[in-house]
Amino acid sequence: MTEQTAPLTGSSTIQTWLADPVGGQLLREFLALGGQDESSLAPIQTFPLQQLVALSQGKVPQGVVDDLVLRANGGVMPEVAAEAEADAGVWTEKITPGRFAGKTVIVTGAGSGIGRATAARVAREGGRVIAVDISAERLADFKASVPEAQVETVTGDITKSDAVDTIVAAAGDRIDALANVAGIMDNMTPLHEVSDEVWERVFAVNVDGLFRLSRAVLAKMVAAKSGSIVNVASEAGIRGSAAGLAYTASKHAVVGITRSAAFTYARLGIRVNAVAPGPVATNIEARFDSPLGQERIGTLLATIPPVAMPDQLAASITFLLSDDATNLTGVILPSDGGWSVQ
Repeated sequence: MTEQTAPLTGSSTIQTWLADPVGGQLLREFLALGGQDESSLAPIQTFPLQQLVALSQGKVPQGVVDDLVLRANGGVMPEVAAEAEADAGVWTEKITPGRFAGKTVIVTGAGSGIGRATAARVAREGGRVIAVDISAERLADFKASVPEAQVETVTGDITKSDAVDTIVAAAGDRIDALANVAGIMDNMTPLHEVSDEVWERVFAVNVDGLFRLSRAVLAKMVAAKSGSIVNVASEAGIRGSAAGLAYTASKHAVVGITRSAAFTYARLGIRVNAVAPGPVATNIEARFDSPLGQERIGTLLATIPPVAMPDQLAASITFLLSDDATNLTGVILPSDGGWSVQ
């Protein structure tokens, strides 16, 4: 066995595993069992191997990662200090205690992905979170993950007016911030192939729901002359080559709503910004229902930067939500690993 400067662990990056003669062979053999090769890991090569458990949504159980680590180290599970893991170059979330103390923050899509990561960060930084999602089960799981925090859950469909009323009522008289995270993807169809169903469904969630909830929340922020709203746009909101027609149009609409609102409320103490994510590891799945979409968009997606984790996006969103972003309004912040400069 070739000598290693450090043992391979779940915290070692996929890139490190592939470069190791033993670990690389083991990982390639595992991929081959599923009919894949190392090219399938290219977008996430800077991630720790452990992240495959979350990213695979059950297809790579914890036992598989543990077995790879054992076999790469001659049947011995290595003990790695936390300092060594930090030295591996993997980004680690750093909580700012009290940053949202005394504040009430509404987060939509809080049951999973970016919404859950954002809600969790606000909660752990002292905020009172109104966590909104269409899934009661996912909300319950989220709330259980932050047992010491101030979390109130609202199960509802933000495209429905009664759900918006319930969310605002749950927040009470004071709403300090709103993170419009909930969103859905389209099926990568170009304009001449987009169905009415896809168009209406994508706009209902990505635009109409965001519009209705923001309208209701802003009424209270205007009265208080204070507040912060962060919308989740997308790389698709600043380019035309990142998704299908419906999703692209919906995220351009989010950018327009953000800029118009930022201008209108700038002198009322209300900041309105947006984050434009690139590729993120969430449970939102994109499929190609169009050969033309596959040909045009699929080719370009091969050049995207590495996939980010939801807590990386939460870091960007909570910065803009917080008072740390004083003097920032109307910003469309690309949190995309540099995709927007390609």
